[in-house]
Amino acid sequence: MRAQANGRPASSGIPEATVARLPVYLRALTALGESGLRTVSSEQLATAAGVNSAKLRKDLSYLGSYGTRGVGYDVEYLRYQIAREIGVNQDWAVVIVGIGNLGQALSNYGGFRSRGFRIVALVDGDASRVGEMHGDLAIAHIDELDRLVVERGCSIGVIATPGDAAQAVADRLVAAGVTSILNFAPAVLTVPEGVDVRKVDLSIELQILAYHEQRKRTPGADREGLPSEQVVES
Repeated sequence: MRAQANGRPASSGIPEATVARLPVYLRALTALGESGLRTVSSEQLATAAGVNSAKLRKDLSYLGSYGTRGVGYDVEYLRYQIAREIGVNQDWAVVIVGIGNLGQALSNYGGFRSRGFRIVALVDGDASRVGEMHGDLAIAHIDELDRLVVERGCSIGVIATPGDAAQAVADRLVAAGVTSILNFAPAVLTVPEGVDVRKVDLSIELQILAYHEQRKRTPGADREGLPSEQVVES
């Protein structure tokens, strides 16, 4: 067993940091294509994606895509390359476990389908919620999780439960055959080798923003967040 780790090398040999940026490039390319652009320079695409052009060119080189000097990248072909590499040209069935406010919001989000993800099951531990409809799906009880994963071919499990329930849910997802988990619960999961976990911690993201906001409001703050005259270098 291993604790979740988001920074390990991607199995394809592409660095994990590059893998994390590929969906950003895909989103930028989709927007550029919808605007009618057929070719794009590395500088244009880098600006649209919010990275520097050298980093973008290096990232795309892992896909074997180098563009054409003086022309740039073909928007649709590069979009296809990236979509194929990250697997969103397929249809991935997803189960959401924990249908509280966050789980409901995720189940109602319409953007998943256009990006290759289909919510096929909603599961909750509260028996009083069973049968409650959200869109075309009825909430099922947690005891039905194993059956639903198998019957509906779920590839990805989303955990949106309280933290104290997350590990048990992860164990059940893995036992049912799910090998990719998106974890919104405030808990670190331990999963077997071969199971990928991505953790989304909104409170941590807010704390990072709070750090930057504090620095904006503290003139002369150094890297430790203290006025520069109070810092003693070691």
